[in-house]
Amino acid sequence: MMHISELIQLLIILFCVWYFYKRLIQNTASEKMVRGILGLVVLWVFSFVCIMLHFDLLGTFLHWVALFLSISLVVVFQPELRKFMALMGSIQGWRTLFVGHGDSKKMHQKDTTALDAIVSAVEYMSAKHTGALIVFPSMLDESVIERKGVMIDAKITSELLLTIFFNKTPLHDGAVIVENNRIAYAGAILPLSQNNLNWKYGTRHRAALGLSEATSATVLVVSEESGDVSIAEKGKITKYDDLKKLRAKLEKVMKM
Repeated sequence: MMHISELIQLLIILFCVWYFYKRLIQNTASEKMVRGILGLVVLWVFSFVCIMLHFDLLGTFLHWVALFLSISLVVVFQPELRKFMALMGSIQGWRTLFVGHGDSKKMHQKDTTALDAIVSAVEYMSAKHTGALIVFPSMLDESVIERKGVMIDAKITSELLLTIFFNKTPLHDGAVIVENNRIAYAGAILPLSQNNLNWKYGTRHRAALGLSEATSATVLVVSEESGDVSIAEKGKITKYDDLKKLRAKLEKVMKM
């Protein structure tokens, strides 16, 4: 019989696993890593069961297979593991895990000018079919970005964004990286997603999705072909037709 203390401990462990999964794993590229780990656990357990049942040959075979896959898992999921270690090694990461992103009134006021500038520029670029990529990092692993581009370190204004993404400038094909509500870099080259995307998605959408799969960054995309505005996050692309909903989303993102 299970004692009440053991039941309480089991419930606490299950709650911690569920909370960790909801905060950091669900709807991200790291879900694949979790599935792989669970599969390995099952394989290890099955190998030990076979040995206990004196199926020595099968048990030994499964044991070595599980050992080989365990080593391979570290190599295959190195980006996810690196992202997790970076998250656990930062104060912001622990804050995100336990208290979320916060809702400070002061931060809201500080972000308003930058937010207004981005929404205004996006509205204009959407109407004029000007392609754009804007990255909002959250624990961004810079090693994932192929090239960060040109350092700008400037206040966010709609005029500056429109100038960067004007199709005659040398930086317009790359991404703008926003850090601390300032334009940190322009012309950044992002990793392309290897997933099979709908034919209507071009290189910008593939780049936005690729970065959102490898990191926790949020990427805003303006399509040059259709003028559609979308946001790539956690390996998924969501289209925003309503500027009010887009503004609300960006307001949350910029408070990360």
